[in-house]
Amino acid sequence: MVALQWTDTFVADLDFAGSSDLGLLSAKNGPTACVVSSPPGDCITFQVWRLLLEDLWAKDNLVDNAKARLKKLDVGTKYAHLPFHKYSILLPLLVKERELHLLFTLRSEKLRRSPGEVCFPGGKRDPADPDDTATALREAQEEVGLLPCQVEVICRLVPYLLDKETLITPVVGFIDPSFHPQPNPDEVKDVFLVPLDYFLHPKVYHRHYFIKSGRCSIIHCFKYTNPEDGVTYLINGMTAKIAVLVALIILREKPTFEIEFNLDDLISSCEKTFLHKYATSKL
Repeated sequence: MVALQWTDTFVADLDFAGSSDLGLLSAKNGPTACVVSSPPGDCITFQVWRLLLEDLWAKDNLVDNAKARLKKLDVGTKYAHLPFHKYSILLPLLVKERELHLLFTLRSEKLRRSPGEVCFPGGKRDPADPDDTATALREAQEEVGLLPCQVEVICRLVPYLLDKETLITPVVGFIDPSFHPQPNPDEVKDVFLVPLDYFLHPKVYHRHYFIKSGRCSIIHCFKYTNPEDGVTYLINGMTAKIAVLVALIILREKPTFEIEFNLDDLISSCEKTFLHKYATSKL
């Protein structure tokens, strides 16, 4: 364990693979002015310490910035009163190799609804669930073994009206990076990660247009090949649209394809789309 102690009272601990306690690092002016003391037999250079510190700061800044941006679009319980069949999905975020990733599941072929499709963990509201967040967390635990204590819930986004009777609330949270999925074979065939920026700068992408009630919608279709095993996944429909939205919120970059969202006012454009669907659902 490496202890980092700063004159401004900042203290952090880092796991250092293959080493025991490597001693104390003191710094007066950040990573450019540091003094290292380590036990006999251990050799660690200024450059190593600097890389360790930069990695720590980069990861913390990445996560903190993402949380701050997501919280600005939190709708809380604003739409909880609407009389629909309630569903919730969990959008699990984590940092891997200095990049934000989203976790997805591949639905089991045994399921009656949407077998073999890519989606986020989630499902129907249970009478025992106190709110939308509880539904998302319960379903994630049932599907992939993610415990509620392993999730830091950040926000609820504007809900998605799937049809005239089904309201889906996206719940966004950061999960423990050490989480190892345990898929329920009756519901989930596979679990995989996709870098968040893939939903702004994809390698393989196409789209369809769908017109309903005089309004044109874009159906995004992403193909992602997992570099670890070579498996290719198709991510489309509602799942793709919500992944794009989260990427826009956090990364604040213009995508390489056409979108329906107003980049200058994401929450208003989301609510405008939702309210239009809500109004037409009553016709």
